[in-house]
Amino acid sequence: MAEELSIELDRFGTSRHPRETEVLFGHQREEAQFLSAYQSGRMPHAWLIFGPDGIGKASFAYRAARFILSHPDPKEDVVQRAQTLDSRFDSGMGRRISAQSHGDLLAVRREIEPGKKTIPTEIKVDQIRKMIQFFETTAGEGGWRIAIIDTMDELNRSGANALLKLIEEPPPRSLFFMITSAPGRLLPTIRSRCRVLSLRPLKEPDIVNALLAQPEPPSQAVAQQAARHSGGSVKTALKLMDPATLSIIEHVEQVLQRLPALDRAELLQMAEGLIGRERSNDYQTVIETVQNWLAEQCRLRAGEGGHRLAPLAEVWEKSARMAGETDRYNLDRRPFLLSLFADLSEAVRQSNGV
Repeated sequence: MAEELSIELDRFGTSRHPRETEVLFGHQREEAQFLSAYQSGRMPHAWLIFGPDGIGKASFAYRAARFILSHPDPKEDVVQRAQTLDSRFDSGMGRRISAQSHGDLLAVRREIEPGKKTIPTEIKVDQIRKMIQFFETTAGEGGWRIAIIDTMDELNRSGANALLKLIEEPPPRSLFFMITSAPGRLLPTIRSRCRVLSLRPLKEPDIVNALLAQPEPPSQAVAQQAARHSGGSVKTALKLMDPATLSIIEHVEQVLQRLPALDRAELLQMAEGLIGRERSNDYQTVIETVQNWLAEQCRLRAGEGGHRLAPLAEVWEKSARMAGETDRYNLDRRPFLLSLFADLSEAVRQSNGV
């Protein structure tokens, strides 16, 4: 059981955890925006960091937290002269953050409960209550108290309501980083109290550099191939280095290329092959491939007008919501997948004016 409890559900394979990431690839513009806010002395207490999965949202949050905990006074000369959020990763502060031993930084995420073997599907209200207690105490080093919620998409309704009360009346020198891939699904009252920081998909050179910086880096050629199909996501690129995963992605892309035509027998066979907890990663690969495809279609057709984009945007939002609910409530994946591709077919038909 001790071995199971050591599992970090927000770590992908053997890659570095976001708190262990020294270099942030991409997002220079957003980093400059955040740094400017801190240097101004009028720092928003709540930041909503959103963007597609696997592009570095959590890495950004840990990088910002490391900088602020290392330099708690925004008027300090080194802060005012800073051009980036770089801070000494190999310092005592950096090592404590990597080791999860800094008393003023709290990570709120899905965790396996002591004595249980089941993997939770959500962040529970009890975890938010513990976070409230964390902010009720004085910062151990006289600076900031910081919480990183990764992700808001996994926070249940009761937890969201408890969090809202906290960010409505935050304690002094408190800072919240709330990570999400679907800000539209959050409580409007939470969104309205946050400074929004939108991170975009990474460019291919950034993906390649991120892959080559991993503990077990691929060859340059493999990194470039994975980057081309990644949709700007390092997480997707890491998956693409597995031949079985690449095969799934190529199959789904073939189905998508034939839209609005559908082969129901083929879809049934695909759905049947994604049943069971042991196929969860493959199921997620299918969902991510669809969402990446929708994002690319919206980008490519941006100049065609809202009436062309609306059907694709609607199925994009619906697919993200239904995928989350299917996971959260452990529903049968087959009806969802069949419905998803039927919606895609109709969206393409409407978008093409057929």
